[in-house]
Amino acid sequence: MTSNDIPPAPRAGFRHVEPAAEVDFEAFEAVVRSRRSIRIFRDEPVPEATMQRCLDLALLAPNSSNLQTWEFFWARTPEIRHQLNEACLSQPAVETAAELVFIVARPDKWNESRRRILNHLERQERVPDSYRNYYQKIVPVFYSQGFGSWFGWCKRLGLAIRGLFKPTPREPVHHHEMKTWSVKSASLAAQNLMLALRASGFDSCPLEGFDSRRVKKILGLPHRAVVVMAVAAGKRDPERVYGPRLRFDRELFIREI
Repeated sequence: MTSNDIPPAPRAGFRHVEPAAEVDFEAFEAVVRSRRSIRIFRDEPVPEATMQRCLDLALLAPNSSNLQTWEFFWARTPEIRHQLNEACLSQPAVETAAELVFIVARPDKWNESRRRILNHLERQERVPDSYRNYYQKIVPVFYSQGFGSWFGWCKRLGLAIRGLFKPTPREPVHHHEMKTWSVKSASLAAQNLMLALRASGFDSCPLEGFDSRRVKKILGLPHRAVVVMAVAAGKRDPERVYGPRLRFDRELFIREI
């Protein structure tokens, strides 16, 4: 979403004031630097309260237009966990993990979330018209694609013409671009979850090696849902970490322009 798509800041009297909390950068750096993708966990449980708290923090991740098009499937029953373990190819990271969470993008739920936001705004006092207008008018134009993406193709043409004259947002204009759009937000939530686990003294492993069709069937997901990743969680076995972290030189990736 570009700056042109963000509703204007509310006038004085409507502004929400929320000072930034004081944080410890050194503690945060320790969390980030100590996070590793752990492939073998100890036989030690993650307290339920810890998992609940980490999942709550995952839900605080930034996401496009605050539409929150994500779902988190926490495998808690032995039968479901067994099925998911098999769908994940019985990898050690899954078999030895105390907990398993699947992060799912739901681009098909943007309109449901939009209506939920509008209902929330109706219960608030002194909401700027620009906010309501954004969710009532702008969001449907941005994210509606139509059957067979017919409306998306129309938008593609219109945006291409507009882009000849001024900077113009070009996506999403197809159902597959809606998937990409939603996966971005879900991935940010997954990172929140993994960092929260590390901060609480536990570890994780993000996994893509699974049979997505089987996973979707087990979870009862529709066609347009996207299984972004599984996050295995538990207590690391420090003697079975797969070697020191490897990162290439920062000069290969960071461009100062």
